[in-house]
Amino acid sequence: MSSQPIVDLGGAVDPAAMAAVARGHACAHLGDAARAHMRRSEAALDEHLADGRRIYGVTTGYGPLAGYRIAPENSERLQRGLIDHLASGVGPPLPREAVRAMIAARVSSLARGWSGVRPGVADHLVAMLNADIVPEVPEAGTVGASGDLTPLAHTALAAIGEGRVLGGEPAAEALARARLEPLQLERKDGLALVNGTAAMTGIAALNGADMANAVEAAMRLAVIYAEVLGGRRDAFDQRFGAARPHDGQRRALERLNALMAGSERLHPAEPVPPHLDDIAPEETAHQDAYTIRCAPQEFGAALDALAHHDGLVTSELQSATDNPLIDPDTGDVLHGGNFYGQHVAYASDMLGSVAVKLAAHAERALARLTDTTRNGDLPPFLAGGDPGLNSGFMGAQVSATALVAEMRTKATPAAIQTIPTNGDNQDVVTMGTIAARNARDQVNRLWRVLAIHALALTQAVELRGGLRGDGGFSPASRALAGAVRARSGFLCDDRPLSPEIADVADWLAAGGASRSTGG
Repeated sequence: MSSQPIVDLGGAVDPAAMAAVARGHACAHLGDAARAHMRRSEAALDEHLADGRRIYGVTTGYGPLAGYRIAPENSERLQRGLIDHLASGVGPPLPREAVRAMIAARVSSLARGWSGVRPGVADHLVAMLNADIVPEVPEAGTVGASGDLTPLAHTALAAIGEGRVLGGEPAAEALARARLEPLQLERKDGLALVNGTAAMTGIAALNGADMANAVEAAMRLAVIYAEVLGGRRDAFDQRFGAARPHDGQRRALERLNALMAGSERLHPAEPVPPHLDDIAPEETAHQDAYTIRCAPQEFGAALDALAHHDGLVTSELQSATDNPLIDPDTGDVLHGGNFYGQHVAYASDMLGSVAVKLAAHAERALARLTDTTRNGDLPPFLAGGDPGLNSGFMGAQVSATALVAEMRTKATPAAIQTIPTNGDNQDVVTMGTIAARNARDQVNRLWRVLAIHALALTQAVELRGGLRGDGGFSPASRALAGAVRARSGFLCDDRPLSPEIADVADWLAAGGASRSTGG
């Protein structure tokens, strides 16, 4: 662990840093600046309690029960009761990395110094992360209104030595094995642990990191597709970015051109349109299908949407999102709604839509690639053996279509599904965690569509002679096709492709395309 990079969760964390901690590629840390901020708000809370101030969730009940006064001697019981009654999640457990991202996001929020809790509370969560103590957190049960109360309550339950960790071990035993004492709750500790947007924000941070990887993989595959079908370079002229200056489109054009460098398979641009009398009838259809011609616009829009998503998530990661807040500079108690996860809900719904469209783009390209009426002189369904006796990628193409259909059925925005709850105290809610989970699931389906596309394109590259080095493909395309071929042999006689699709999907999700040489 000591040799790993260190991420200060009280610093300028972003989705990439959060993903590194969540996936065990970096250690979590809490810096001195964050501790100082936390101590100031903690001291201010102590002064208010000494003065007998009425503070929501500290000297009062919760939600519609806020009118009930709670004596200071019942503080620990009040905080513990909050965790107990909220630990009511249902369904299968969240994945390990999602829970770790949630814990890291909660530490980052507490570290802003507006929550009125001891630095020791954040230290305990950091220690759990670095000891890889991962609470068992049911994935469903939060509406993202007063933050992610339910999943965070299951996390807090493990922090105090109750509940279980992933794998079924009692949390108390996992803490003891790591030589950690269960957290003792004081003042506002329980409320600060469960009140905030950490579940949706942690999952969204992982989604952002994964989508950046997916867009890169999709662009690499789009270049191979254009090369296989002999696409025209005209549509990739970087002046299109000057004429329509969306930042994402300009970046997509730059990246696609870099990936095309060295290709001999793309038709050169025609700076001066030829006279119609000089064009043979079979050459008059001189524009490619949209899956080639509009690729810079498709991926440019995806990059802009991703940038918007990641900007919102980065701001959320660096925000105090519980209630009430204690101003560390003035000591003022602020009762409000920073726990309301609407930003993340909207951003996650948008990212899920991007995943669906990228999958649809790949599936339509795959359909063209396997159709002998549109794929040039390639064999039917890219069969490497005798067509008819062998069906090639016929079944795999159907699977890609089914995946896209399923993605479309799951594409209804979650953010619009507000249902009042909590005695109508929470009369509008965000469904932000449902949106983030949906986006995560859509990205996971996207990997499988891209895997099928990658396998089919690699078959086409080999049929074109590209893996022998004499097919005229760009170095970037040859590198990616070679890496896929190392995981899946040439499809001559039909064989079950399901294991290879799963293997290539996992490889792509782990950044395999991004690590391919060339480009």
